[in-house]
Amino acid sequence: MQDKFVPIHGSTRGLERVQASRQFAGRFGRMFRTLEPADFDKKDLQCLAAAMVAEREDPPTPEGQDDPEENSAISAGYTYLGQFIDHDLTFDPTSSLQRDNDPDALVDFRTPRFDLDCLYGRGPDDQPYLYEADGVRMLLGRRLCGNPYDSNSYDSKTRDLPRNAPVSGPKRALIGDPRNDENVIVSQLHATFLRFHNRIANWQKDHCEDADFRTVQRLVHWHYQWVVLNDFLPTIIGWVMLSSILPHLVKRTSILQDKPNLQFYAWRDEPFIPVEFSVAAYRFGHSMVRPLYRLNTTLPDRQVIFSRDPHVPDLRGFREFPAQWAIEWNLFFRMGPTPRQGPRRVQPAYKIDSSLVNPLGHLPPSIAAQVPSLAERNLLRGLRMGLPSGQVVAKKMGLPVIPDAQLKVGKATQKDSPSNKLLVDISPKFRGKAPLWYYILAEAQQVFRSHKTPIRLGPVGGRIVGEVFAGLLLGDPYSFLNQDPGWRPIAEFAKNGKFGMAELIAQAMQA
Repeated sequence: MQDKFVPIHGSTRGLERVQASRQFAGRFGRMFRTLEPADFDKKDLQCLAAAMVAEREDPPTPEGQDDPEENSAISAGYTYLGQFIDHDLTFDPTSSLQRDNDPDALVDFRTPRFDLDCLYGRGPDDQPYLYEADGVRMLLGRRLCGNPYDSNSYDSKTRDLPRNAPVSGPKRALIGDPRNDENVIVSQLHATFLRFHNRIANWQKDHCEDADFRTVQRLVHWHYQWVVLNDFLPTIIGWVMLSSILPHLVKRTSILQDKPNLQFYAWRDEPFIPVEFSVAAYRFGHSMVRPLYRLNTTLPDRQVIFSRDPHVPDLRGFREFPAQWAIEWNLFFRMGPTPRQGPRRVQPAYKIDSSLVNPLGHLPPSIAAQVPSLAERNLLRGLRMGLPSGQVVAKKMGLPVIPDAQLKVGKATQKDSPSNKLLVDISPKFRGKAPLWYYILAEAQQVFRSHKTPIRLGPVGGRIVGEVFAGLLLGDPYSFLNQDPGWRPIAEFAKNGKFGMAELIAQAMQA
């Protein structure tokens, strides 16, 4: 939620310069408006949630060695890039697990666009405390140490988020979306985007006279949108699915030459966020979370992502974390040659499957007091939102329905797969009717054959995520696809002609 502003002397600051965006908030809606909601017994969903949460593993896999739950197709950083993107697109403070929700009545307190309002807030005129005095560059926080690749001969260049300094209590981040401080990794990703904005501002100042905030912001938007289309999406849904939606990406043409193919996501006036996307398909990232991460190679130990013990250092956010926890991003994204094993390897994300790591089944009270299981929260929210079943959506899409005999619950590993429970063994009421979020995870899991099998979203999940992402960009009159379909990232920012998240981070570290 944004800070409340109290008008002074009868005037409202920022009124003299209205945002170019025509809306700061939008509506949620339905992608499949005619499909009936699936009805489930709450106790059955709770049993399914319990089965989806893995048992605690102690001790974990030795540091730097292959873990059978790892996904060879996706590096760990994409888990948190996906979270950052979600915070850019959606924020619903009114949804509740305790009552039914009408998607058409829910307000999304984020523009349904890839416009980084989670980064910029309402802009330098209305929220000047996010910006430097020039109104162009973003404010940064204290220096962090631990990343040997982000330093000069004098000091570390890694920066935390800017934070308040209360006499007592936690130091909260002063950023456009407070949710981007909910864990150490996404908070440092947000800080990296702040630095990338400043890098663009420096580049713009060096190369041309026009270095005003709007120009810099537009360039940051377009580089970010390019990463979403050309790096994040193919990593998550695969190039085959992406090319069926946006054929110009593979053909290296433009949307003017090869038209987009959106079969199911349509809107009347302006794009909206479908609940099938926000409540089901886009929650695939919860299954990708690892229980442990190595933040940098200078720390002796990895850190547990969540802990209910307040005396155990972990990755929970909404507070200032140790200064030596600077993230070494080459441990999260492929930024150059790295060993396959050992403490300097790129950590893979966990597989997209119907299993969540144990810490996500026992979230701390500060995050989830009444329903501490993330799996249960997702399943109950799908019920409250009246989502159709996965089988019904597959039929609507003209796709083969996964038989009940192939819908299992648990890890996609050679050890666990043979003994994983069938969904219908948890409750016979799931026969031919699976919760959409679970179905999308189980669908991705169908390709599993061995530890090295790359797992991405399947036909239902991949189509929903791909079409919504493409539609939001196509429906945004200010996206680079509409403003300049032939646009390409700044040439010197690319590496071997490629610009993705790794290249964006590399440029941010120059700021």
